[in-house]
Amino acid sequence: MQETEEEDIIRIFFEQLSEKEFPCVAAKAALASDQIKCMVAGHMACPQQDKELLHFLYDFVDDFRNADSLYHSAVIIFKQPLNLDEKLFDQLLWLRLQSLSNMDALQYEYDERVAYDPGSPDFSYSLKKEAFFVIGMHPSSNRNARRFKYPAIIFNPHIQFEELRQHGKYEPMQKAIRNRDDLYSGSVNPMLSDFSESSEAIQYSGMKYNEHWKCPLKINHGKIKHYSTT
Repeated sequence: MQETEEEDIIRIFFEQLSEKEFPCVAAKAALASDQIKCMVAGHMACPQQDKELLHFLYDFVDDFRNADSLYHSAVIIFKQPLNLDEKLFDQLLWLRLQSLSNMDALQYEYDERVAYDPGSPDFSYSLKKEAFFVIGMHPSSNRNARRFKYPAIIFNPHIQFEELRQHGKYEPMQKAIRNRDDLYSGSVNPMLSDFSESSEAIQYSGMKYNEHWKCPLKINHGKIKHYSTT
């Protein structure tokens, strides 16, 4: 049976992760365990599918919370645009994250385990009261490890990193990824920082920011009163 366009795009993504030189060992572990959930969407600038994207991520959160293993990721891959540069990808990334966050704020409070101020060193992105570390990939990234044929947004549950840290496995994994990325990209990513040193938002898109950069994300969860503990 011939692959659909969506199946072909997901296959290409998985093939890139499985390349021997690809630096992220956590992504490789998630792939080996069949714990990467993917959705292929249309144009990254279009809000038409945002509700569908949010439902996909909500379903992922439910599945992740019911799992008893680590290394889970949700990936949204966009078919278009393919001719974007780093600046445009950065703009579209924050546009989609803002839209999803606004819709989430109507239903859920923010994950209380992390800060909701994007400038805080304890900040993480939150959906359905679950904190995420977000990674952007696109064709024109300055980092080899962030390059992919299509623009994509990867959502990694933040609690996984905390569980690894509690068992003394986070720092060794982090060191291994950075060493592999150094070999893969020719240098260490200058935007990388350890959790609680600076806001992780600076790492999301992969773009090189200057010291005056301010995250454009506006968190509106605190403006809405929620009476459900769900």
